[in-house]
Amino acid sequence: MTTRTAAPSPAPPSHPRAAAIARSVAALGAGGLFYLSFPPRSLWILAPIGFAVLTLVLRGRRVRAGFGYGFLAGVGLFVPLLPWVGAYVGPVPWLALAAAQALAVGLFGALAVLVARLPLAPLWVACAWVATEAIRARVPFGGFPWGRLAFGQADGPLLALARIGGAPGLSFAVALSGAAVAGLLTSLARRRFRRGLLFGACALTPVAAAVALPDTGSTPRQNATVAVVQGNVPRLGLDFNAQRRAVLDNHVAQTEKLAADVAAGASPQPEMVIWPENASDIDPLRNRDAAAAIDRAARSIGVPILVGAVLVNDDGTTRNTSIVWDPRTGPGQSHDKRQLVPFGEYLPMRSAVTALVPSADEAGHFVAGDGDGTVTLNGFPLSVATCYEVAFDDLVAESIRAGTSLITVPTNNATFGDTDMTYQQLAMSRVRAVEHDRSVAVAATSGVSAIITPDGTIQSQTEIFTADALVERVPLRENITPATRAGAAPELAASITGVAAAFGAARLRRRRAERPDQAIY
Repeated sequence: MTTRTAAPSPAPPSHPRAAAIARSVAALGAGGLFYLSFPPRSLWILAPIGFAVLTLVLRGRRVRAGFGYGFLAGVGLFVPLLPWVGAYVGPVPWLALAAAQALAVGLFGALAVLVARLPLAPLWVACAWVATEAIRARVPFGGFPWGRLAFGQADGPLLALARIGGAPGLSFAVALSGAAVAGLLTSLARRRFRRGLLFGACALTPVAAAVALPDTGSTPRQNATVAVVQGNVPRLGLDFNAQRRAVLDNHVAQTEKLAADVAAGASPQPEMVIWPENASDIDPLRNRDAAAAIDRAARSIGVPILVGAVLVNDDGTTRNTSIVWDPRTGPGQSHDKRQLVPFGEYLPMRSAVTALVPSADEAGHFVAGDGDGTVTLNGFPLSVATCYEVAFDDLVAESIRAGTSLITVPTNNATFGDTDMTYQQLAMSRVRAVEHDRSVAVAATSGVSAIITPDGTIQSQTEIFTADALVERVPLRENITPATRAGAAPELAASITGVAAAFGAARLRRRRAERPDQAIY
């Protein structure tokens, strides 16, 4: 009698819904790891780890799914990163902005799915990330560069790469390391050890390059003693006009206190003094009392002050201006803020928006300046990146190329309360210091103010919501770094490369049906 061998049991049915849920949770988690890399937590190592997790989630997916998982990663990043947007106006602007920024990460997910099957996949994936960061930094309404991976690396070993590739190059390095780690893990799981070695070397290359990078900083032409004044804001509850006058009086009083310390020998004599954005929301060119108060402060310290002021135009619009205020001659050169905050300092499409949301008309009526972001303070050429402007590569680079030797960042973070915003902005200033090999003086109305050396080190800083003054001797350099000289060229090259690789991969897909397990990693 013939015995039949039983047919093998069919494989257990897969659970696509459970797998999709697991991938969704992992994508959100990847965004959360990105978020934790930013100040004040500054766990910089979590950015490449998060990128590796996201890359693994995207491996073998369809383009539409890649967009969805990328969007979830964006939600995981921007929802916890941006609550300061709604500090006093509620959650709707915060969540709307977070969702809009997450769309760009969704676009990255779609591009990454396409390029993940090409040779040298980590390179194309990193280029795709730079491309989507470049889009976020420009559209809509002038862009919103917050949340770039570069700005979470101020305490990490990759920071030195900013001298070569700027903020885009630093983001590229983080993405390349993370994508290569994903390739390494997948290769090891499939016992493809030679390929794993290649991915491992790729993951370590940015770190090795940063460590091996020689100190290209020039010998400073001279040093200067810089003072940063943080007057602080009054307690909540004052009416608007009283608050404006109180903020100005606070900065005058703190400057006079610094002058008394100088006279007593307790503090060195500064050669220039930096006040924050909105130190005088009362137009000192139209209001004699405000001008007299600033005159008194400048005469007390004996050197020019860079005064952050709001100036009123004849047509009722306003300018966010930094004015050079000389103790003898009064107001002189000025810089009008060029990159205004949409829906805050101005309202895009005002008539249409207010027709839908009448309360939106409370947004400011500021108009943007058109200069190169430079002023001369007591003979020292300065770059002025007013608050929001420090996030934009081209604005800071343009002023450095115009011949400045110090970057100043007058900022007003008081309207964002006790949130992470000020620490996130401080990290941007540290990246700019390394990118352009310049000392940076950050002057905030309520903190955190800081003085930063060209290697990104914080020399001194204030506490938040505390009246204080910082005085430090800083190097003034004149050299132009490769990042400053190149401007947006590396970012443009990486973006074009990433998009071109995605289009090429899409054409290959149309030519042949690929299986999901054919991915490079």
